[in-house]
Amino acid sequence: MVITYKCPNCGGAMEFDGSSGKLRCGQCGTELTVEEMERLTGGTPEGGSRSGDEDTDEDWDASPLGEDSYQRAEQDEEQTVNMRVYHCPNCGAELMTDENTAAVICSFCGSPGLIADRMSGVRRPRAVLPFRITRKEAEQRFLKWTKHGLLTPKEFTSKNTLEKISGLYVPYWLYDYHVDVAMRARATRSRVTRRGDTEYTYTDHFNVFREVETDYEKIPVDASEKMDDASMECLEPFDYSGLKDFDMGYLSGYLAEKYNFTSDELEGRAKNRAREAALGITRSTIDGYHTVNVVDQRVRINEKRVEYVMLPVWVLNYRYRGQNYTFMLNGQTGRQYGKLPISAGKAVGWMGIITGISFVLLMAIGAIGGLL
Repeated sequence: MVITYKCPNCGGAMEFDGSSGKLRCGQCGTELTVEEMERLTGGTPEGGSRSGDEDTDEDWDASPLGEDSYQRAEQDEEQTVNMRVYHCPNCGAELMTDENTAAVICSFCGSPGLIADRMSGVRRPRAVLPFRITRKEAEQRFLKWTKHGLLTPKEFTSKNTLEKISGLYVPYWLYDYHVDVAMRARATRSRVTRRGDTEYTYTDHFNVFREVETDYEKIPVDASEKMDDASMECLEPFDYSGLKDFDMGYLSGYLAEKYNFTSDELEGRAKNRAREAALGITRSTIDGYHTVNVVDQRVRINEKRVEYVMLPVWVLNYRYRGQNYTFMLNGQTGRQYGKLPISAGKAVGWMGIITGISFVLLMAIGAIGGLL
């Protein structure tokens, strides 16, 4: 079932606008908060019913990772069908999506569509972090970023390329941990004295022991197999103070995917991040010595809770000379990551300019030398 949010005044498609934090009609400009839209529609947007899809608050009580209800439900699903066909509620066009797509934009009429069954039951996120950066702002930041590359191909900044920028809600697991660290190190502190022409070095040796307890909240790990993990980490941090209770209205006008990996499958990455951070904090407390050699360290990690959320990212994928290039922008904070392609023609041109300038300088130096 594909659902859309229709304007109560003109019937146009309503899309979530990051600058205002409201649903906005592209035809008449009507703006409504997600809560206001829910009250007007009674929780039943155009194209389908929302009843029966939502979980109660009790269903979302924090549970230990070892009792992962998400994983149990996912294992019960059939995995044989990879593509499905839905119909656009606005124009009736067929929308073909893979099994993980949760929000689409019709290629024929441009209307946003939300696939309700992909975000229901245990697959329904606990929270969503709405887009704050608009598409126009994302395009401006992309163009500013491309100016940093003198050898960037001209077509990389064309209108056709800009149209490929997509707002995507990426599925994330957020982990909370309590970490205990015990660290033992051997350290030295030296001092130098001089008597006459003789220099004496005294070295004191110390056995150092540290115990540190620390809590980590909302360690993010993206759960999409399509997104590069290292690239996604470069977009951090997100400001979780903006998290909202999940509602499909925030997804209207953007793309979205459900998770490919369960929290149990990704907890190793989250624990490793907590472990490395806790060890770094503990090591930083051993200061005031000239040398420090850690001889033993023990880490105990206790799981507290895990949440399934959707976080906003602007993405542009570009193919140039057989290679893929990606630009990513944190849809909330504006933090960006990407790699610029290099134009072979521009590279040759710059080499010619540099060679010409060098030749002129050498000729001028030779002429000055002849006069002297």
